[in-house]
Formats: sequence, structure tokens, C-alpha cells
Amino acid sequence: MEEFLKQLMGKKVDIAFGSTAIVRGDIIEIKDAVLHLRDEHERVAYVAINKIAVVWEVKEHQTRPGFVV
Repeated sequence: MEEFLKQLMGKKVDIAFGSTAIVRGDIIEIKDAVLHLRDEHERVAYVAINKIAVVWEVKEHQTRPGFVV
């Protein structure tokens, strides 16, 4: 899992730990089996890699004001 997460370095991801616990952020570092995620408010979350169940890469769609997408 750690090698896979290193391939996603710098990308925005959703991380799930179970049925209700999900966090979103940019992967900024992986060190000592801990994933460091930065959210949109510049807060950093530290995630134990061995607790991760699912990883999604986030694809955000750009929206332009005045247009319905």
C-alpha cells in the first residue's frame, strides 16, 4: 500500500477507513508508515497506512460561472 500511495504523491485523494470514516486531501508525504494529507483549509491529517481500506483519486471538474454543467 505504501508504494501505491507514493505513486499518488501530490494528488488529491479520498481515504476510507471503514464504512463511515473518509478524509480528503492532497498527499504531501509518506513517512514511517504514516500518510500526510493536506486539506483545502491547509490542515494536515496524519493517517496510519495499515488502517486504510480504500483509496480514490479525486477528479474535480472545473465549473464556470454562468453555465450549467
